[in-house]
Amino acid sequence: MNPRSVKAHRSAVLFDLDGTLIDSIGLLIASMEYAFDTRELRPPVPDWVAAIGTPLDAMLRRWAVSDADLIALRSRYREFQMAHHDAMTTAYPEMIDTVRELHGNGHPLAIVTSKPEVGARRSLAFLGVEEYFSVVVGMDATTTHKPLPEPVYFALDKLSARTGNALFVGDSTHDVQAGNAAGVRTVAALWGPFSREQLEVAKPSYWAKDFADVRTIVAGFEPS
Repeated sequence: MNPRSVKAHRSAVLFDLDGTLIDSIGLLIASMEYAFDTRELRPPVPDWVAAIGTPLDAMLRRWAVSDADLIALRSRYREFQMAHHDAMTTAYPEMIDTVRELHGNGHPLAIVTSKPEVGARRSLAFLGVEEYFSVVVGMDATTTHKPLPEPVYFALDKLSARTGNALFVGDSTHDVQAGNAAGVRTVAALWGPFSREQLEVAKPSYWAKDFADVRTIVAGFEPS
């Protein structure tokens, strides 16, 4: 068989970004705390973390008192996030080597995130892995977002990949629910901010305690 044909049919691997590829949870919490500053009405940290993976405006709207307030909160959040991005964004152990290996083995790779594409690309470029992802789906690419399946479908379409030949790796219930709804196999990442007990309700196809597990799952995956 032609090696190019084999490579072309390797399973597609989709990744969430924050909490999955990059350790940025501290940055997201600090950005929220800066945005709300000394306000009495502000998100409890556990509530904020639980919403990570959904669009920022949806997260802020619950605590904003008006549309104008939402805009102001978003501006302050982005101000802190951009100023402290590089100092507070790191790669999870083995992430870079895993992404490089999957790409080298011919797996089409995509990012599916609820942050804007420009922000996602900044993080990927900062950590030196942007070149390995042929598709980056940000919240500005679709009209609905995780946990609904549209962003996953969008990524698959751009990769020319089948649902039965794809996996979605994510750290939150939003990721797992979106992948399950789209009909792809899902991998729950246990190195993010959520416990196995918190993720079990979403019913992932596989569990990964680290990126070595991700490589094993991808290598043993059989398309449906």
